[in-house]
Amino acid sequence: MSRKSIWSLFRNGQDYMAIWPMRKELAPMFPEQRYIKATQFAIRVMPAVAVISVLSQMVFHNYDAIPQAMIIALFSLSMPLQGLLWLGRRSRTDLPPSLATWYRELRDKLENEGNAMQPVKAKPRYVELAQVLNLAFKQLDRTSLERWF
Repeated sequence: MSRKSIWSLFRNGQDYMAIWPMRKELAPMFPEQRYIKATQFAIRVMPAVAVISVLSQMVFHNYDAIPQAMIIALFSLSMPLQGLLWLGRRSRTDLPPSLATWYRELRDKLENEGNAMQPVKAKPRYVELAQVLNLAFKQLDRTSLERWF
């Protein structure tokens, strides 16, 4: 995998994290909410864990343990990247046929309600589903959503 594609996956993961609707109705059906929460937590906490793991060895003059502390620091710093990588790959994955049908139904409902929509994709991906779900939760009333949730 080239360097550019890895960076684009990280970027796609960040974008997907921002688009995915964090709704309790979706939690049982999709793992995205758990991955997003874990990734956001790792982004906030793991840099501090990395610094503390190295500094604690230095403060206690345990210089023999610095290599192990560096490994712990590198692992800690890789955790948010792992979450972003998973989200980036997931966002570019084609929907299975059952979800693609659901995506088209929901998209058609939004279009019939007067929302401007992108053209229908022949093979929709999870990122398109996230966009449609996000718009559906913002635009449709609760009774319109009861059919799907």
